[in-house]
Amino acid sequence: MKGFGEVRDLHDIWNPWHGCKKCSEGCQNCYMYFLDALRDRDGGDIYRTKAGFRYPLSKTRDGEYKVKSGEMLRVCMTSDFFLEEADAWRGEAWEIIRQRPDVKFFLLTKRPERVKDCLPFNWGDGWENVMLNVTTENQRRADERIPILLSLPFKHKGIMCAPFIGPVSIREYLPSGQLEQVLCDGENYDGARPCRYEWVKALHDECRAYNVTFVFCGTGRVFIKDVKRYRLEGSVQSEQSHKSGLSFLGKPIDFKLTDEWGSPLSPERVYTPYYREKCRNCGMNLICNGCSNCGKCEIGRANDPEED
Repeated sequence: MKGFGEVRDLHDIWNPWHGCKKCSEGCQNCYMYFLDALRDRDGGDIYRTKAGFRYPLSKTRDGEYKVKSGEMLRVCMTSDFFLEEADAWRGEAWEIIRQRPDVKFFLLTKRPERVKDCLPFNWGDGWENVMLNVTTENQRRADERIPILLSLPFKHKGIMCAPFIGPVSIREYLPSGQLEQVLCDGENYDGARPCRYEWVKALHDECRAYNVTFVFCGTGRVFIKDVKRYRLEGSVQSEQSHKSGLSFLGKPIDFKLTDEWGSPLSPERVYTPYYREKCRNCGMNLICNGCSNCGKCEIGRANDPEED
């Protein structure tokens, strides 16, 4: 996953603000800091994005929303939605989310202890179109963050082991029935720490036992399997995670999306993802909105930074 700042090369990412403060060991080699440094920027410089802030409400010349009904937007992939420095902007972001009850919003945080005090006044027991995920890069952070996650009023909850830098067991949390999705991915760029196959397999086994969707998004740059150490670059990481066969769809997640008047969305009004042939071998396939068919694939590859 790349860091985009105000640029949205992927149509399923919404970055209302950019920049973050490192707060745990998973932040050590943050991809956003690395990519900002390539542009002579400081990843710790936090600012509200200009072009991107109202992206979920942007429309085409025909008056249609660019983000279609049923799509999922991953929020703040170059920051943290519950970052203290973003407190002044979050209220407006919540209002944008409220105005699109037909779109799913994927929130990811390393700061679940701040969430309760950052919810909108009309939150109630949660909005159907919002899924809260906590980062659990190792067992210490899993045991610290998952109990808080389970105590919060959200309709949909999940965890993301990324960067996956240590074994994680969630066996004691799965019986709650609240965790609907578990994602994991390795680490990239300078100083990437290894991800091990046995960690992924163990987490997969726990999720399968409770029919919870498990997605092995990517191996990361350094992957260890059967005592062999592999160095994997670019799309090979997601291709190898797909080939592992460890990802699977568990119990469906029912977001109960509605239109702006509160009526349930009929199937014909929900966006149908489009996938290119290469997409079918990607580890992100199970949770991706599909290809936006923008024609930028070749341009994107040409502009990717050298990793060595």
